[in-house]
Amino acid sequence: MSEITNKPQYQPPVDELGPGQTSFTSVNEKVTGLVFTKKTPPFWIISFAIGFLLLHGLMVGAPYLLYEGVGIWGNNNPVGWGWPIINFVWWIGIGHAGTLISAVLLLFRQKWRTSINRAAEAMTIFAVLCAAQFPLLHTGRPWLAAYWLLPYPNSMAMWVNFRSPLIWDVFAVTTYLTVSLVFWYVGLIPDFASFRDRAKTKIVQVIFGFLSLGWRGSAFHWERYEMASLLLAGLSTPLVLSVHTIVSFDFATGILPGWHTTIFPPYFVAGAVFAGFAMVLTLMIPLRKVYGLYDFITDRHLNNMSKIMLASGLIVAYGYFMEVVIAQYSGSIWEMYMMRNRMGGPYGNYYWALILTNIVAPQFLWFRYFRLHPVYLWIICQFVNVGMWLERFVIVVTSLHRDYMPSSWDMFSPTIWDGIIYIGTMGLFIILFFSFVRGFPLISIHEIRTLLTKHK
Repeated sequence: MSEITNKPQYQPPVDELGPGQTSFTSVNEKVTGLVFTKKTPPFWIISFAIGFLLLHGLMVGAPYLLYEGVGIWGNNNPVGWGWPIINFVWWIGIGHAGTLISAVLLLFRQKWRTSINRAAEAMTIFAVLCAAQFPLLHTGRPWLAAYWLLPYPNSMAMWVNFRSPLIWDVFAVTTYLTVSLVFWYVGLIPDFASFRDRAKTKIVQVIFGFLSLGWRGSAFHWERYEMASLLLAGLSTPLVLSVHTIVSFDFATGILPGWHTTIFPPYFVAGAVFAGFAMVLTLMIPLRKVYGLYDFITDRHLNNMSKIMLASGLIVAYGYFMEVVIAQYSGSIWEMYMMRNRMGGPYGNYYWALILTNIVAPQFLWFRYFRLHPVYLWIICQFVNVGMWLERFVIVVTSLHRDYMPSSWDMFSPTIWDGIIYIGTMGLFIILFFSFVRGFPLISIHEIRTLLTKHK
């Protein structure tokens, strides 16, 4: 009897939570304290200030582009897409980890996702919003483009080409954003109720009371919540594969050497997961240190995310290798020339930098020491972030700047406005994410409580 009396009320598994979080109260106080604290960490202030400074690039560059036209970019003939499509695909790829962590790992009953899924979901939404800036700006005059692009009944002979993967992009990305936003908000409802009950001022209670949609934690509410979560997870899971597959069709359905290959869809999806997990770790490792979240984001989380990065990185490396093999096996002089041009042409340095950052650097993740060391792991993630951008640059520019006719060859050089607008979207992402960190629950309270309940 004494053994039962002296036993702690809750004993969470060490590999899922740290020993410091052993009760509902400790979890609630820690997570809500991140928002209700009056002492904002200097790290948050500095990060938000940097984001606000970078955002001016978008605030200045976008109006100037709409006034002057897309000619201010470095796009030319034959490189008609340039940085806009590179940055669009890069941002879409970053947004993949959130849905994978939230939906796929939920369906596979992976409990370790509970500490990182909320931040990953927010990152997904903000990354897709940043990606959406580039197709809108690339139209040059969005208010005129909408008139010609929207498929509404009209008397004009020109209609949208629904066979084009560019139109599939619109449907896929908007569906992805909508489902991710609903999934994210539904998961927040119980936590908003916890914030409502803990709020000290009337206005904060009203705000979180409105956001919690009258949540009372009844059995009926939990039943509906679980059903909605599973349905949304089921809807989100195919999107993990379909969205970046459709993005890859923008290239793979073309007849241009370097693009026209069936390897693109799987290795684009793997690359998106690769880039997404790198960005999750890029954000969560500093936040873990600054906010003292070691009991929530444990070494197991770092280890598992590193393993997923390593696995997806190996698939990406296989995709690079198969591009070379397919070009040689095809017997096409155009495909073989394109690969030689990538490796040894004017942009050869970018290709070998891509190999260094996306293939060589992640190989350190084979070693447990690098998977669990926050500093080294964070540095590897920066290599991956840069490498995934270089991958899109190599695919777009080296395939376009030298096509079938040498008379049309030309070099591509981005202008200062390409860089300013790209940096501006980074500022937008930083501001949105750190606003979320300051005003919303960074960790899912109710899912952590579920772990505690199951391990009494």
